[in-house]
Amino acid sequence: MGGLSASAACRERLRRLCLGEFPCGAGSWNRSRFELRKRKPGGNAAPRDADAGTAQHQEIGTPGEESLETLLEFVSSQDSPWALPPDCSPEDQHLRELAVQSPQLIRDNFIFLFFRSLRIVDKGVNEVDENLLKFHNLEELILSANQISKINSANLPRTLKVLELCGNEIVGLQSLCSLPPPELQHLGLGYNRLLGSSEDKYLTAEFWPNLLSLDLSFNNFTDLLGIVSKLATLQRLRTLVLQGNPLVLIPGYRGFVIDSLPKLCILDDRNISPDERHQFHGLSSKPDLIGNKAQLVVNVGKIKGVPNPSKPEELESGPESPVITHSYYVTYEFVEREEAEDTNNSEVIKFHQSQMVATPNPGSPPGNADTGGSESSALSSLLKQEPPANRANRHLTLRKHWAETIECSHRKEHVTGDLAALKAFLMAGTTVTVVEEKVFSWPIAARLAEDAGKKGKADKGKAEKGKPKDGGKDGKKSKDKNKKPKTGGESPASQKTTVAAKGMSAIHGAEMSCELDGRSHTTNNEGSKALATLANVVLTVVDVIHHCSIDPLEDI
Repeated sequence: MGGLSASAACRERLRRLCLGEFPCGAGSWNRSRFELRKRKPGGNAAPRDADAGTAQHQEIGTPGEESLETLLEFVSSQDSPWALPPDCSPEDQHLRELAVQSPQLIRDNFIFLFFRSLRIVDKGVNEVDENLLKFHNLEELILSANQISKINSANLPRTLKVLELCGNEIVGLQSLCSLPPPELQHLGLGYNRLLGSSEDKYLTAEFWPNLLSLDLSFNNFTDLLGIVSKLATLQRLRTLVLQGNPLVLIPGYRGFVIDSLPKLCILDDRNISPDERHQFHGLSSKPDLIGNKAQLVVNVGKIKGVPNPSKPEELESGPESPVITHSYYVTYEFVEREEAEDTNNSEVIKFHQSQMVATPNPGSPPGNADTGGSESSALSSLLKQEPPANRANRHLTLRKHWAETIECSHRKEHVTGDLAALKAFLMAGTTVTVVEEKVFSWPIAARLAEDAGKKGKADKGKAEKGKPKDGGKDGKKSKDKNKKPKTGGESPASQKTTVAAKGMSAIHGAEMSCELDGRSHTTNNEGSKALATLANVVLTVVDVIHHCSIDPLEDI
């Protein structure tokens, strides 16, 4: 198997300690001290004399050698070039001091008995091999941030009390539970790929009878009722971490867990107070109240700092200039499979739909009749973002006219039963966009009337030229025949039409203030950050040059 085993990483760690090199071990820097100890004088008085000679030698010292105190200072001082890296454990430091004081003890058998804790973090380990069984006194094994996908529990020392596997690639617990350490008190499985309902059957007292602390954070557990029923068998469990799983999005999650596990003291890194336990008393006896859907409410309150569009800077005023109207709205994305309820008639569109609407001109090219041509493409490129891993709907607030403070007053409740998709969507982050919509309108009735007048005069002149001089009936009939029938009975005023084209652009250099969950937040194009609250989840809003990006959540 490729990669690195846990025992190989441990050997590399020992090599970095330099236990046989200066100032540790035995060498020219302390040779005379150990040569005196190796002598074997006869009689009972000889050892005492040898010890006295050794002490005297240490006091006097030998030229070219270092005293024991100096060597210990070399390995213990943080400013020493022989100091250990900051990520080393206290056991590493203690072992180096022993290598200075008694280097003859530093042998494999001694090292295997010496360690009670092994910390191998972010070393690329992908295998827990049987060589770990040589550590007969090992009680704590930390293998966080590696690449382990499967653990054979037969290779774990039976003396283990703490096993930390956070930040690996574990997808199943079957092999870990085949022969688990019987005295294990803490099991850390956070930030892995556990799939919930297929794995919660291994979280019972049958496998972990002495478990006091369990970390399952940021996996994919979705069945709240199922996992709580299994955890209830762990009678010694006092600390539980479930945050980051889709099931925490279910309303009533915390209260149901607290009431179902009466001996639990800490849930999701928060102490459980007596008042909180009393508040949720009896909830565990009503599982029908706990649904499998998440409810999140989005509030968009106000937009501030939009430049006044009434100043005629772009086009010169004139009789043929278009009439420009401006409107503003906010768009945001939300997970696709949802049931949304709102208090206003906002729009919902698919992620890739365009909002371009134009009245086609009969003389325009076919490409512009339905799609809006290049204008539609420009509009689509403005609204279209690179799609996330999970498809999303885009929601629009109602269009509003410009004001110093644009009141959106938008509130929408989103309900979804696909908890895994919702978690993935929130972890990926979303985008809030302030859109300015411009409508250009050109009245064409006046020009049509003017053209019709000119044409009528020309026809009249032609008719008079062809009229007989006597002005008889023949001439009258000819005039009647040259008349064209009217195509409609409406007056010219009622035939006025308007050609309109819509364009959208993001607000540049604008300051936006949104009221989310009753709190007001403001951000501008200098990149200042503002906090927004979506349900009970804290989010971060940054940069408003084109879009307001909401960063991925750190917590759920």
